[in-house]
Amino acid sequence: MDTGEDVGALIVPLIEGLVEDPPWRVFLDALRDRVEGDYASLVFRPLPLGTPEARVIHLYSGQPSPPQVSRHYRENLYLRDPLPYHEMQEGRVYALRELLQFGVPKHDAYLTQLLMPSGMNHLRMIRFAEPGGVSGWITVTRREGEFGKGVDGLLQGLSRYMRAALASFVRLERERMTASVAKEAVRRMSFGWVTLDSEGRILDADVYGAQVLAGSGSLTRSKEGRLTARDPALRRQVQAAVADLANNPQARPRAIVLSREPWLDLLLVPSGQRMGTTQAAPAIICYLHADTWSSADRCEQLAQLFDLAPSEARLALALSRGMSISEAAPELGLTVESARTYSKRIYAKTGARGQADLVRFIHRSVLVIA
Repeated sequence: MDTGEDVGALIVPLIEGLVEDPPWRVFLDALRDRVEGDYASLVFRPLPLGTPEARVIHLYSGQPSPPQVSRHYRENLYLRDPLPYHEMQEGRVYALRELLQFGVPKHDAYLTQLLMPSGMNHLRMIRFAEPGGVSGWITVTRREGEFGKGVDGLLQGLSRYMRAALASFVRLERERMTASVAKEAVRRMSFGWVTLDSEGRILDADVYGAQVLAGSGSLTRSKEGRLTARDPALRRQVQAAVADLANNPQARPRAIVLSREPWLDLLLVPSGQRMGTTQAAPAIICYLHADTWSSADRCEQLAQLFDLAPSEARLALALSRGMSISEAAPELGLTVESARTYSKRIYAKTGARGQADLVRFIHRSVLVIA
């Protein structure tokens, strides 16, 4: 075995494995083949926080332990696992005889009840750690015959690359978790986005933005790939906003109400990004917001939250959606004077000092994630 050549051959699948699902599948297959092992695993034991099932990430290549053996490990041996994982010196390769104390009942049970029935009679293990404290372990095993002399050198040669890969993996996982939490919050608020170039052509969209383009009945994609609207008046508003923002990056954001029932509005803002990385930088970001609840449902929720009468709740909803009292009154079958009287009651009950306050109170309330 040419250790340097073997390490070099494993670097590419190691890097590519960061974005595989599951991670490092090809790398572990290649490692097992290089060491002529029956089994190869990569295990992470993160910091001792979070749910118990999330504490150990176990990736492997080869034949796993028989189902009954795995079940026995999870239910019994796991809590009595004698291997000194965290005490292992980082970057040093350990053989089985250095990890188990033969003749000690707990160690003998681990050997005879897990390792031997799983065909792990010969073993090499190495630990590596990233700066934040997360450790990983590579283990290779064979049923018959000891490993060749080059295996230890190969694992040691890999350790520094594994340390760098683990640091990247931890950062990616943290970003994935942050993105997942943020994505769920945005989903619950029914927000989506579409990015445009300076000509109004659609560059990208999130899942919700794509759904709106495909089925809202308001916005769509033109044959040239531009963002447009089915309604001529809305189409002119969208085109004017795109032209204004594309020509003036300092222009104020433009808001357009696309539909009132069901509610759908659009905010176009200059992206501020003029240089791309691996993708074209957008000139304009379009934020889409829809209310998946009907107006009747929203009125009921507002009435419950702020102790409003039904007529007051209907007016509060209209005001929160940007309508003036004079615009809302005829839609609700009220005179302007009646609407003003209702608005005073609404402001008193909600504590708002005017329409701007009311909009802020409603859109910062729990209703936005209902």
